[in-house]
Amino acid sequence: MSGKKIAIIGGGPAGLMAAEKLSMSGHAVTVYDGMPTFGRKFLLAGKSGLNITHSEDYHHFLNRFGAASHRLRAALDDFTPQDVRAWTTGLGTETFTGTSGRVFPTVMKASPLLRAWLGRLEAQGVKLLTRHRWTGFADAGLVFETLNGPVTIQGDATLLALGGASWPRLGADGSWIPLLRNEGVEISDLQPANCGFDVEWSDVFKDRFAGAPLKSVTTMSDAGTFPGEFVVSRHGIEGSLVYAHSAALRDRLTRQGHARLLVDLVPGRSLERLEKDLARQDGKISLSNRLRKGAGLDGVKAALVRELGSQAIFQDTAQLAGLIKALPVQVVRPRPIAEAISSAGGIRFDSLDERFMLTALPGVFAAGEMLDWEAPTGGYLLTACFATGQAAAKGINEWLKALPDAPASV
Repeated sequence: MSGKKIAIIGGGPAGLMAAEKLSMSGHAVTVYDGMPTFGRKFLLAGKSGLNITHSEDYHHFLNRFGAASHRLRAALDDFTPQDVRAWTTGLGTETFTGTSGRVFPTVMKASPLLRAWLGRLEAQGVKLLTRHRWTGFADAGLVFETLNGPVTIQGDATLLALGGASWPRLGADGSWIPLLRNEGVEISDLQPANCGFDVEWSDVFKDRFAGAPLKSVTTMSDAGTFPGEFVVSRHGIEGSLVYAHSAALRDRLTRQGHARLLVDLVPGRSLERLEKDLARQDGKISLSNRLRKGAGLDGVKAALVRELGSQAIFQDTAQLAGLIKALPVQVVRPRPIAEAISSAGGIRFDSLDERFMLTALPGVFAAGEMLDWEAPTGGYLLTACFATGQAAAKGINEWLKALPDAPASV
């Protein structure tokens, strides 16, 4: 197969990985991005330490993708967490495994890895064009808005890797959705994932405790039981422990209109032990002193008990112990998708064939976060973006090989 002309729209992890693989096959690859630089969300993710993948048992790793796990299985099998680590090493970035099992570059930052990656792509002949915002299809090809006005590009195949709609200021804003729906592509509405939630705190509570962390707690929802910490915000609750429950809370809100996160404020103490410790306190002392002496609670934890409890509960030792062990934080709604770490929803897998090609648009493929899957934080998101980018590149190669020689088309 002679080299073909391939357009990749989106300069994030999925698009760049596809560009790497396709250029290695001898194709003329151009990556278009609407922003002034590539990989802006990738760089933001690495600002406080780039969590590149996860080291847990691969069977458990696969299950982190929920309902989409079986659709992503082949792509992930071809680019496993171990492959991610080998790939970063090949770019001059060694990795290490943290105590949580998360894998990070030893330098912790994303910028050295991205610079080396872009350098490799340019060395392989990939053209990297910024400030090219895709605005749709035309009979003559793909239309982009540039600083010099609209341009139309022709190619033999196209890969869309435009992301979801979280952090839109970094480039992924979901503007591709109406463009593809107009072409008959089935798309599930985008929703916030790995996000915080609004809680209707009292003014007194949020004025005093907004920004306070709840450390060493255990949280429970339909997603399971997880230890860790989260933060009280003026709007509600935020942090990695909340994100672990976000899909379950969001989906319950959608189904039933209400959802709650149960918080165990003293996970190291059994309910029976806590009830005995509280019962030993003098009934005449204040609630604050009972919580401090009997349960070891003060600060934001004690305030949260006051916020969510009632006088009837406070006067009954058994009920108070039960409240402390399963404090119900009623969430009202997810925070806006623009604030979320990632997004759920996207191009439905039944709109794709096994090569990641859109069945409604032969020759147009899709990869990354614009597909209908979600995963928790912990390196799963990046790994799946890399893996689907590589899988789509493989699909493009297979599709091009099956084509008879013909003039270039979109």
